[in-house]
Amino acid sequence: MGIDDYIIDPKEWELASNKKMMSYSFGFIIDLYLISAYNFTIFYFYEVEIGLNVELVTIAIMVFALGNILSSPILGYLTDRSFKWSEKWGFRAPWIIISALPAIIFYLLLYIPPNIDVKTNPWPVFWYLMIISCLFSIFYSLYRQHFYGSFANHFREDFERRRASAIAFLFPGALLFCMSIIPLFIIRYGDKSTFLLSTIIITIILLLCLVILIPGIRESTEVKQRFIQGYKIEQETSFLKMMKISLSQKNFMTLLCAYTLITISGGLNMASSIYFFKDVLGLPLYLSVYPNIAYYLAVMLSLPLWAIIAARYGNIKTYILGIMLSGAAYIPYLWITTLEEVIIFSIVRGLGYSCTAFMVLPILSDTYDEITLICGRHQEATLVGIRNIFIRSSVIFQALIIGGVHLMTGYNNNPNPNTIQTPLAIWGIRVHRGLIPMIFCFAACAIMLIWYDLKGEKQQILKSNLRDRGL
Repeated sequence: MGIDDYIIDPKEWELASNKKMMSYSFGFIIDLYLISAYNFTIFYFYEVEIGLNVELVTIAIMVFALGNILSSPILGYLTDRSFKWSEKWGFRAPWIIISALPAIIFYLLLYIPPNIDVKTNPWPVFWYLMIISCLFSIFYSLYRQHFYGSFANHFREDFERRRASAIAFLFPGALLFCMSIIPLFIIRYGDKSTFLLSTIIITIILLLCLVILIPGIRESTEVKQRFIQGYKIEQETSFLKMMKISLSQKNFMTLLCAYTLITISGGLNMASSIYFFKDVLGLPLYLSVYPNIAYYLAVMLSLPLWAIIAARYGNIKTYILGIMLSGAAYIPYLWITTLEEVIIFSIVRGLGYSCTAFMVLPILSDTYDEITLICGRHQEATLVGIRNIFIRSSVIFQALIIGGVHLMTGYNNNPNPNTIQTPLAIWGIRVHRGLIPMIFCFAACAIMLIWYDLKGEKQQILKSNLRDRGL
């Protein structure tokens, strides 16, 4: 049986073509790699390889996140409207293209800081990190808002959305995995030039992905018509009113709170990876390719299983199960001492991530649909901007947690690869890779169980009302 046997319901609306879904899915590569790479290496790169004081690294990343929180919803609102060229070129596709290119370029520039002695004069590097991070954040957020905002418009039905998510996993997911292990073979502790070399290679691949993405984001006449319909019928909703409507929607806010906690957990675990291999296990980074392979295979091979479970038990129950599994997978990092143990528990972590990543887009799209029905028009880019307020706050928590733990435990940021950390500093790494992510995941699970109710009959009534209103 193929993925379609688990996901397609012939009673649903006509699905988008496989070709369109495939092309569209390359946009996930751009999004996921950029934010994952930032979380994976930036803190370590500037704290250890560049030698910038941990307090300054923390402040720079916090300012980057705060700037994004303030600008993201406003950018979404200002661009979430009809322009003179919208009917011809589309409402979201042009914004996706013109934001992706500079986002990729600024990502590359992050790894070319001023070549000065930060111990005697740290401020040029501090300002460089903060400014380039903010510029990267602006264009990355604009890209993310319109790319994810367009998902609900290109793929309308519940099963169609799950199918589009599945295709994004099964095919470009393999390329994303290959991209994620390229730095592991190139990066060497104590050699900052290896970080730049791997980033240049990745930048070329990301630019190719952008070219492949273009056919997938091209908006059909039907998609454009749904935007036009809303703008003709409904007056423009002010930004403050849109914020008020969004923040008053229980399901939207419940999912955002849970998703933010999950994002903090994943970001902490990822950002801790280099520290864990270097300081806790005392192993070269290239050996982390083995747990990464195990993780990737678990993600890919479990996808049909989650599709079956979601089709039988619903999106929400499946999503909650994935959150619980992710939380359980973080606990062993408190005692892991061998590469073999990392590989085993990477499999469990991959199972949990496969579920949560696969289910979040269909569930998010439902919450967007609920707000669309209230407003009478599609404003998904604004909603993604509001969502980014919460998601970017996760970067603040991530920086505060890692920076705070390192300060409290006396982490030594000497770039010498043979530097030995104290037992307390090693315990601190275990805490911000395992204990704190586990707590946040279980909290997210409780939030979804208690407050989220857009499912079953309520969900079907919502879709019926959207069809009746041509939205």
